[in-house]
Amino acid sequence: QVQLVESGGGLVQPGGSLRLSCAGSGTIFRIYVMGWYRQAPGKQRELVAAITSGGGTNYADSVKGRFTISRDNAKNTVYLQMNSLKPEDTAVYYCNNNPPVYKYWGQGTQVTVSS
Repeated sequence: QVQLVESGGGLVQPGGSLRLSCAGSGTIFRIYVMGWYRQAPGKQRELVAAITSGGGTNYADSVKGRFTISRDNAKNTVYLQMNSLKPEDTAVYYCNNNPPVYKYWGQGTQVTVSS
């Protein structure tokens, strides 16, 4: 059974940084495109970054130049380095396949950017 567990969220001041981690099981990381998603209160869940099995990346315009997605297939882990955080980055962050698989959604990790 595939399980994804996100961690690394927290409260940070504007301009600060956080590094999120997503640990998973099975072959999901080795062969699939993985993505980081976020959902802010009252808004739809959105894809913020994705990475292919070979390391190719793409980002939402709102996070380009500030966020970096990476993966370690040997550790079955995907990371999201978030720099220059803004209040509008406040959301619950999730990882999943890209495109996402409904049954793989985990609990997410809360990121709050506030002074």
